[in-house]
Amino acid sequence: MRTGRLEAFSDGVLAIIITIMVLSLTPPSGHELSDLIRSTGVGLLTYLMSFLYIGIYWNNHHHLFQLVDYVSGGVLWANLALLFFLSLLPFTTSWLDQSRFATTPVVVYGLNLLLAALAFFLLGRVIMRQQGSDSPLRRAIGTDVKGKISPVLYVVGIFSALTIDRDGHIGVGIALACFVGVAVWWIVPDRRIVRVIDQAGTTS
Repeated sequence: MRTGRLEAFSDGVLAIIITIMVLSLTPPSGHELSDLIRSTGVGLLTYLMSFLYIGIYWNNHHHLFQLVDYVSGGVLWANLALLFFLSLLPFTTSWLDQSRFATTPVVVYGLNLLLAALAFFLLGRVIMRQQGSDSPLRRAIGTDVKGKISPVLYVVGIFSALTIDRDGHIGVGIALACFVGVAVWWIVPDRRIVRVIDQAGTTS
């Protein structure tokens, strides 16, 4: 099967996820900036972080499938696993917002990010196995340092929230810093994949 249907379905799911997240924001009851900050400020911050993550996955998913000519059943299921974990983001984001960054919601949010990252990593591995020894994706990502370090940072954040200053905010602060740091690291699309796509375009 060609990649068009998979990409269109994935784009639709990601668009719905973003829509659900923005609809969960609560408008302020007043008409002043202070009302917005007091009633919706935390929600806007959590929405921004999760929106950024969805955008990163959409961007890298798009570039990933520029190197794929067709998809097997294994790729379809791996892609569905990724979409499943991403579809949980509106729920974990809402809990994070409503709890005002309590420990358990922060940990669950981190687990959500970790599972989504592992699913994306698995998707790439299934594609490379499908493509064989001369996989364009394997050549593009090489050792995939970013893909391997990101889950480690999620785990560091999760354990920090669980073990450091449980009655305070230090562990949660470290966890959120890890989550935001990974997002900032991935804002720029993977240049290795872009480079291989450009090379393929110039030689075709």
